[in-house]
Amino acid sequence: MRLFYVAAWTWLLALEGLLLLASCQPFQSDKSDAGLVRDCTTNPPYLPPTVTNTSLRLSALRTLMDSQNISVYVIPATDPHLSEYIAPRDARRAWMTGFTGTAGTAVVSKMKAALWTDGRYWIQAERQMDCNWELNKGETTIVDWIMTETKEGDTVGADPFVFSIVEWENYKEPLLQGKRQFVGKEENLVDSIWGVERPPEPTENIFKVPAEFIERTWQTKVKEIRTQMKNNPYKPTAVLISALDETAWLFNLRGNDIPYNPFFQSYTVLAADSIRLFVNESRLPPDIKDYLSTACTTAECVQLKAYQDIRTNLQEYAEGNVTIWIGREYTNYGVYEVIPKSKLLIHRYSPVQITKSIKDTTEQKGLKAAHVRDAVAVICYFVWLEKNVPKGIETELSGAHYVNNLRSKQKHSKGISFETISASGLNAALAHYSPNNETNRKLIPDEMYLIDSGGQYLDGTTDITRTLHWGTPTSFQKEAYTRVLMGQIDLARSIFPAGTIGDELDVWARHALWEVGLNYKHGTGHGIGNFLGVHEWPVGIGSPHTCPLREGMFTSIEPGYYEDNEFGIRIEDVAMVVKAETKHMFGGVSYLTFEHVSLVPYERKLIDLSIMNKQQIDWLNNYYENVWKTVSPELQAQSLTEEYDWLRKHTELFSHSVLVTYSLINLAAALLGNLLLQGRLL
Repeated sequence: MRLFYVAAWTWLLALEGLLLLASCQPFQSDKSDAGLVRDCTTNPPYLPPTVTNTSLRLSALRTLMDSQNISVYVIPATDPHLSEYIAPRDARRAWMTGFTGTAGTAVVSKMKAALWTDGRYWIQAERQMDCNWELNKGETTIVDWIMTETKEGDTVGADPFVFSIVEWENYKEPLLQGKRQFVGKEENLVDSIWGVERPPEPTENIFKVPAEFIERTWQTKVKEIRTQMKNNPYKPTAVLISALDETAWLFNLRGNDIPYNPFFQSYTVLAADSIRLFVNESRLPPDIKDYLSTACTTAECVQLKAYQDIRTNLQEYAEGNVTIWIGREYTNYGVYEVIPKSKLLIHRYSPVQITKSIKDTTEQKGLKAAHVRDAVAVICYFVWLEKNVPKGIETELSGAHYVNNLRSKQKHSKGISFETISASGLNAALAHYSPNNETNRKLIPDEMYLIDSGGQYLDGTTDITRTLHWGTPTSFQKEAYTRVLMGQIDLARSIFPAGTIGDELDVWARHALWEVGLNYKHGTGHGIGNFLGVHEWPVGIGSPHTCPLREGMFTSIEPGYYEDNEFGIRIEDVAMVVKAETKHMFGGVSYLTFEHVSLVPYERKLIDLSIMNKQQIDWLNNYYENVWKTVSPELQAQSLTEEYDWLRKHTELFSHSVLVTYSLINLAAALLGNLLLQGRLL
């Protein structure tokens, strides 16, 4: 018993010392960066250098609106394929507002202008928008805002080609009930005022993925989709393929229309007796035309049609005895509205979207191989950071450039998969921050650093996030990081019935944070492609887009925590859905789990083993063994001796003795507390 008393008092004295030490050392944070956020309450208002002056653009738009008797104009942030990442010429909302985040909608009335975006981007919007724009953080819906800015009989305008079916109807119905009209304008008003400054249409040649990375030919994939059409009880005669990654996947073709995404502008109408590809034909070199068998007209040949003719062609096709299968998530309203409702079969996703999400054996092998080489690039970057950050000369931008260059040297590299998030200190509190000349911060040992980056390779797409610290983290930073890691591990360890919706697993990633009142505002995971999109829906976790999980799907797992104006933490890995070996199989249903594909160690000095359980530490040790076994041979093959030694050190296994010691101390403290309450030590 005396041993327990001594351990307990030792623990209490140590805790008291830590609290005293913390009270004498205020948190170090450079608050001077607060000047990067606009202040519209002063006269004149304060505008940081990151802001875009939108006065002339708004004036030109309102003049055009007046000429067409439009009281309000709505500007989404997408393109005719409802893409998350878009070509520069489609970035209408960004050009109008100055705000470059991937999510958000701008609305302009005769007197006001407002932007709606989610919590990930609020600080970024305050840094980029001038005071012509209100930032709405959910105080009101867009439709309610429009109602206050208009009167009965007014017209609200928008481009129907940049709205999904559901989004359009979510505006149209309540506005009609409020006696306002919601009218589609085929000529986008922003395009009209953008003029010659608008980026040109893409002209680069479309190319095919090398055969060594392809298991299924495009003819095989066409046959698969046609079989699904035949087996569908509604017997559709054609499928409209609208999402850009769907056509790219179907034909094993790629392009360079959108930064970081190897897509090309296109639609496909796949019928039982024909294949029509709507594309700019001048971008198809002779070998690609031969590859697609464009010279013939049978059911196994691809007929080329002009990209802009999709609406007219569908309208003509719909005059026959046909049923057209569409996915409402990626079909724009401008195309949808010309097809009679009686001739539509509407599902949430097209059959191509679901089929594409389940990787075949060659795709699985390619994604895994790409992540090994990608891990080499990231490890090289971490070694470079450890040597150079203490010198005080590196910045967020120089770091981003360096890691991007490291990836470019890896085999099969085709560039990066999204704009690298290289964020130090308070910039990391912005979940989707990317550095620029105005916001660029120096990397210093005493600040947290978040690096979220990825690569495009011919055999796969990668996306990984790590949070680093080169100095002495605070106890709160360690706890927050460890709880994020615990969420990562708990979700990775989870076992669930086949067919479970990804959204249902979200609680695994958040539970450790919720236990102490912490959380994050973004989803927990997204699908990922094979030399396609870094965000590949409908696979994912913690998002309304997600679908039932099946073997062969790949998703990210990326919990985080963000302390505004202080620091940000995110840990992101890509994992494959695999069959779980369970003792029982209730109802004959198989069970699934995850196999980690990302292979980079976590930040050891931020891990507090005392709040982790044995299963979590076991998982971590098993992961480190796999990282060493898989990545170290590739480091040797590339003659990276220093990086090899670094990996050996950073994959050392964690000891359970620390966990046992803390458990004994905590038990002793609890016992001591009980004895004190009972008065037995007085």
